[in-house]
Amino acid sequence: MAFRKAVKGTALIGGGAIATVFGLSQFSQYRNKHGALVQVQAAEVVPVKNHLPTREQQILALQTNSEFDVIVIGGGATGCGCALDAATRGLKTALLERYDFSSGTSSRSTKLIHGGVRYLQKAIMKLDFEQYRMVKEALEERAHLLQSAPHLSAPLPIMLPIYKWWQLPYYWIGIKLYDLVAGSQCLKSSYVLTKSRALELFPMLRKDKLVGAIVYYDGQHNDARMNLAIALTAARYGAATANYAEVRRLLKTTDPASGKLRVCGVRCRDVLTGKEFDVRAKCVINATGPFTDSVRKMDDEEVPNICQPSAGVHIVMPGYYSPDNMGLLDPATSDGRVIFFLPWEKMTIAGTTDSPTDVTSHPIPTEEDINFILSEVRNYLGADVEGGKWTTYRAMARDTIDAAIQEHNLKAGSSKTMGLQLEGAHDWSPTLYIRLVQDYGLESEVAQHLASTYGDKAFEVAKIAQVTGKRWPIVGKRLVSEFPYIEAEVVYGVKEYARTAVDIISRRTRLAFLNVQAAEEALPRIVDIMGKELNWSEQKKKEELETARKFLYYEMGYKVKTDQLTDSSEISLVPSDIERYKKRFHMFDKDKKGFITILDVQRVLQSISVQIAENTLHEILNEVDLNKNGQVELNEFLQLMSAIQKGHVSGSRLAVLMKSAEENLRRRAAIPVDRSGGGV
Repeated sequence: MAFRKAVKGTALIGGGAIATVFGLSQFSQYRNKHGALVQVQAAEVVPVKNHLPTREQQILALQTNSEFDVIVIGGGATGCGCALDAATRGLKTALLERYDFSSGTSSRSTKLIHGGVRYLQKAIMKLDFEQYRMVKEALEERAHLLQSAPHLSAPLPIMLPIYKWWQLPYYWIGIKLYDLVAGSQCLKSSYVLTKSRALELFPMLRKDKLVGAIVYYDGQHNDARMNLAIALTAARYGAATANYAEVRRLLKTTDPASGKLRVCGVRCRDVLTGKEFDVRAKCVINATGPFTDSVRKMDDEEVPNICQPSAGVHIVMPGYYSPDNMGLLDPATSDGRVIFFLPWEKMTIAGTTDSPTDVTSHPIPTEEDINFILSEVRNYLGADVEGGKWTTYRAMARDTIDAAIQEHNLKAGSSKTMGLQLEGAHDWSPTLYIRLVQDYGLESEVAQHLASTYGDKAFEVAKIAQVTGKRWPIVGKRLVSEFPYIEAEVVYGVKEYARTAVDIISRRTRLAFLNVQAAEEALPRIVDIMGKELNWSEQKKKEELETARKFLYYEMGYKVKTDQLTDSSEISLVPSDIERYKKRFHMFDKDKKGFITILDVQRVLQSISVQIAENTLHEILNEVDLNKNGQVELNEFLQLMSAIQKGHVSGSRLAVLMKSAEENLRRRAAIPVDRSGGGV
């Protein structure tokens, strides 16, 4: 699976025991962070809403307020950051987003919160103080982001493999300087690894020419949920925030002092209802990232473009391509681009590419970009297989609101967002999920997921979770068996302003980014739940299903994956591999029909006491059934295994299922009589 970004520049006691080990490992760090936030909390003067306003109430506020101090166009990280900064200063604030919050570049990042090691290298090599200042600020903002939403972010060790002896002292000095610049906000001290230790931690790494590695620390987060947390926090501080609110044009009036036209608001359209209305403000801020020029041309059609978009592609691979708690980064690929492998949500993100592109709301990954990444994966691993920077969003927002206050003589104090805790962070602790397991009877995995996604709001999700009808877990029906997302999250997602199925699968949950097949499998149930919450007609539900499937097919790389499997019709397997895979296939095709069906798979799974829902099995076989005749033929299976060996396909559920079943059947093979004691 791939996704593309367009950027500018079962026992309760048992569960509790596991939870304790998990939580205590983070507890001391959490206490240090939490203490730094108390003073900020006490200094707050802007009232905070206990109940999140509904989207309908937000739209009404936009229509009825005579004039806002600030309108922010764009609901990405920087736009939501501007709205939060303005609202916490007491400014009457509106935030308008044409699609969903974080629907653009902010949800398609590398998930890293970093200071910029490469920028520091430039600062030192070129004696560039501006580059140094930028790194220093980014490291300060990194610390803030980790503190303001600890449930959504955490430090991540990142390994730099070293392949030449002279590089070891060179990189070591650079990374130590990175620690030094961070000062008291250094997450953890960097260190050197021997070759054997590096391979122990990252066993998929190629062994040849490796001399050692250096490990340093940066941050990692759930970018879409972080973006949403900023937007929801702004709403609780009084900002009128609305997604699916499109700016059609700018409103202008004559400035009595200068006699010139100036912007005084926007003409807005509620995308969901089609209704248009004016929203007036003293100041309008353009925070639309790669769409910056389109808003600028609303003001002046002749203004030259200032934004040169570029595109980067990441691919999501099975989790075994990286350790659970360590990433890998190398700044010197075959063509000079950075390559990285980062653990995220029990999967691995690999990337990235960087090439000029046209501005589009629906970027689509290309086969060429994906093949480049897969090629680099094979080089590094011994296996076949105008917007802003996320870290500094708060500083950019602060500077923007400072400028707006000065330019328009707005009455407001200094920024209050440094140390301000975001949605879900206030009563979160690393051991919060123990209470979810014990108080509500949730699976441990689901409870951990809810705690790390919603923070202290996880209790609100747990309260509306449905009873499973099983002995354990008591509540929490999963959307798909392989991932810890539950049906209650769809209901809660609607409260968080989700209005389309795509909002749920890609930004309220991250299912579309993790596994497109699982996302497609969950879609019908998601649409049914949303239909009840939003009173959708049957026709509307069909439209949502179709739109979401197109999103998965094109934007999430489903089409490329399907094309690559289809195009790899040439089976390039050695004879021994062909025989091995034929034997595996015939373990399912007992009747030697030349194909397998759901019944064949169910029979084998039953023999090893494994149960998988029939709908899930249908989806698994459908991924490989190229001619869509309801069965997987031997040739299709061999094409699949060939494509996997060549690195064109990864994470095939059928391949994993058949291999696992084969291993189980071998372990369950009958024990010879002479070894069984003759039946005595």
